[in-house]
Amino acid sequence: MMDAVFKALADPSRRRLLDRLRDRNGQTLRELCEGLEMARQSVSKHLAVLEEAELVVTVRRGREKLHYLNAAPINALAERWISRFDRERVNALADLKRALEQPLMDSKTFVYTTYIRTTPERLWQALTDPAFTDRYWGVRFRTDWAEGSPLVWEQGGVEISHPDQVVLTYQPHRRLAYTWHTFTPQWAEAVGISEGVRAQLAAERRSQVTFDIESEGDQVKLTVTHDFDRAGTLHSMCSQGWPPILSSLKSLLETGEPLRG
Repeated sequence: MMDAVFKALADPSRRRLLDRLRDRNGQTLRELCEGLEMARQSVSKHLAVLEEAELVVTVRRGREKLHYLNAAPINALAERWISRFDRERVNALADLKRALEQPLMDSKTFVYTTYIRTTPERLWQALTDPAFTDRYWGVRFRTDWAEGSPLVWEQGGVEISHPDQVVLTYQPHRRLAYTWHTFTPQWAEAVGISEGVRAQLAAERRSQVTFDIESEGDQVKLTVTHDFDRAGTLHSMCSQGWPPILSSLKSLLETGEPLRG
């Protein structure tokens, strides 16, 4: 996989496509072609290379296919190689990593893909069993997981419930989706969020998150898609929050220990 990432990043045209997705995530092929001195077929070929390297992931929305930047391979490169580079190269890699992971405020959707050495069954348990979610996330769920059922959150010693907190999709070992929790004053106090920020979050349209699971040999491909209000406060917070949560999940399943304390 790392060979594919290096190959993908070596081409300036592919780096330019990544730059365009960094500036505005979730674009169609037509949108990515606009303003480029490349034929549509060439852009398609470059995107195929980026998808193969997992630097770009796609999501179908009706008849359109949207392209999203995926920072996971950059994280993997940094974790494996950063300690072996000299200081100037370390700084260059860090700048690239920050650029790829910065909040993408022009998009209302956050998409993140990672590969975990586990089974779909084990990953499903980690997404739904409160004993697991508490270890890598600090969140516990209480629900019967039937579609349409209430989903009670427990975080920071606070219980959060609301009629609109519900399970949306429950397809064991394949897809899980639910609406995000309600931003109560008690929750904000428990997790250290100011009242001003909480009020901004509470004013936004309730978001929803989807987990898609696919078997890939001895690994499982997990794609997390979180839909937000465009340019909302929650988008900025979760775009920075999801990568460490998912890295901790990956560590827990592969090593038995989460990354978070």
